[in-house]
Amino acid sequence: MSGSNNDQGRSEEFKRATASALRAIAQVSEVQVAYQPGPSGVTGKRARLPSPSRALPPAEMAKLRGVADSLALRLRHHNDAIHSARAPNSREAREAYDAMEQARVEIVGATHMEGVSANLRRKLNDEYTADGLDRMTRRDQLPLVTALSLLIRDKMDPASVPDSAKQILNLWRDTLGDAAEKALAEMASVRGDQSGYTSAARKLLAALDLAEPEAEGSETDESDSGEDGAEETQSQDNSQDGEGQSQAQDEAMLAAAPEMDDGQAAEQEGEEENESDDLTAEAEDAPAGPQQRRPAPPGDEHTGYRAFTRAHDEEIDAEDLCDPEELSRLRQQLDQQLQHMHAVVAKLANRLQRRLLAQQTRAWEFDLEEGMLDSARLSRIIVDPLLALTYKRERDTDFRDTVVTLLIDNSGSMRGRPITVAAMCGDILARTLERCAVKVEVLGFTTRAWKGGQSREAWVQAGKPANPGRLNDLRHIIYKAADTPWRRARKNLGLMLREGLLKENIDGEALLWAYRRLLSRPEHRRILMVISDGAPVDDSTLSVNSGNYLERHLRDVIRDIESRDLVELIAIGIGHDVTRYYHRAVTIVDAEELGGTMMRKLTELFDEDEAESWARIAGQRAALIG
Repeated sequence: MSGSNNDQGRSEEFKRATASALRAIAQVSEVQVAYQPGPSGVTGKRARLPSPSRALPPAEMAKLRGVADSLALRLRHHNDAIHSARAPNSREAREAYDAMEQARVEIVGATHMEGVSANLRRKLNDEYTADGLDRMTRRDQLPLVTALSLLIRDKMDPASVPDSAKQILNLWRDTLGDAAEKALAEMASVRGDQSGYTSAARKLLAALDLAEPEAEGSETDESDSGEDGAEETQSQDNSQDGEGQSQAQDEAMLAAAPEMDDGQAAEQEGEEENESDDLTAEAEDAPAGPQQRRPAPPGDEHTGYRAFTRAHDEEIDAEDLCDPEELSRLRQQLDQQLQHMHAVVAKLANRLQRRLLAQQTRAWEFDLEEGMLDSARLSRIIVDPLLALTYKRERDTDFRDTVVTLLIDNSGSMRGRPITVAAMCGDILARTLERCAVKVEVLGFTTRAWKGGQSREAWVQAGKPANPGRLNDLRHIIYKAADTPWRRARKNLGLMLREGLLKENIDGEALLWAYRRLLSRPEHRRILMVISDGAPVDDSTLSVNSGNYLERHLRDVIRDIESRDLVELIAIGIGHDVTRYYHRAVTIVDAEELGGTMMRKLTELFDEDEAESWARIAGQRAALIG
């Protein structure tokens, strides 16, 4: 027993020392370090490290030190605003871009720290050995993303390349072409300047046909992005500095996700919305009322965003996209795939339901001058029959007058497990909240075609005018309307599994569509939860407009929604950092974490609501006593 206690004490001491070293290397004293199952990562000013075992063998200690040093150097040498300003849109290009930036921060940061350099080299060696790089004998066996990361490490600091990767690296040397080699050399020469490094990285990706070349006016775009970057930094500063421990072993795969706290400013915004008595009147002041089928986006007059034509856009009910037999088959397919996860997510859903029902049935106001006699205060009445404030009254809970909208990204990159888990979580969440008298709407967004559609054809026929705006046909899908019972809409969620449905994603207009649907609702509290796995992408639109055309519009729409305080906006990013767009957001690295994250964020919202209500009652009580 004493040996076990000694191991635990040793483990805790090591965790404290590692956290202190991470803060010292990062030179950010307020960083909070959490140890929990799942992958490591940095979100805002929060670092997540894998939980060490009690025995703490030397190999595990070395690995954890390497991970901690890597996160610390990213916090110290990486600026997310600069990085995001030139980030490419395609997934493979973005992964390569991110990997090369991680190589830069590790090499720049470890230049004068031999211990850190050794830890990082050991970490990389373990990772590459586990991935089988030491057994690769052909160039095509190594993914391009890993190859580019190794090549830039070799250019910047050959000693940083671990032994397990040297054999395959030799097969990649001098094979990319003159333009790519020149870009690699430029990246190595400006490694201390992140802005110059990202510019050279884009040249490398363009030389390999992974991304479009940067426009000549990229200086201007960069300047604009810099302003957005300031907002991103502010948003990240408001990120939560801590996350609760895993709730149970069987929930770990769903609950082990970094969460972003919204900061006190965001909480106050949500409270002000609940305290408003005239939300409907304010909604009428919002631009372009919700009755319009396809209203113009907010701020188009000063952002310059537009669609070449809206004639081919589509807002459609899920059941109208396929016949009933196919819809039933897709629902059965969804049920089969979610069986092994249903128990875990259902457990979290039941926890949310119990919490809401507890608020519903046990919320009382005490020490009132009229109402029901409070039996707990009978002794006071016997002593002093004229004593006031001996009554109680059940209070109305705010969540009864609430509507929740789930807006799910139906883009091609969600294909497979992410869209299956999203459909399942939407199904369970709708069922759970419906039991608690909370209306739920489930929406999806994609396009009708790849790389344009009838909109692009119309543009070509018009002579291809410059700067045409959005060049694809939107498809906005209603899986479940707020007033439709879950039992009538459950089959619709299976449609997300239909082959060929998932195409491209134009997030800004989809978010605006869901927002305006919420404004038309009579409920006083409106919650919009967005689930996405990437930045807005539509090849047809981006090929003839600026590279950040869709992303800039998304930022404008989010800024407009968050500034009006009519809807509480939350975003969950699957493998994609949505905290750079949304004020209230969380990023998860695996779709399997989605269910737990959704339940937890909604629970937090309703807990905030309950805390705000009790604070208001306490204030009223204090005023009465005073």
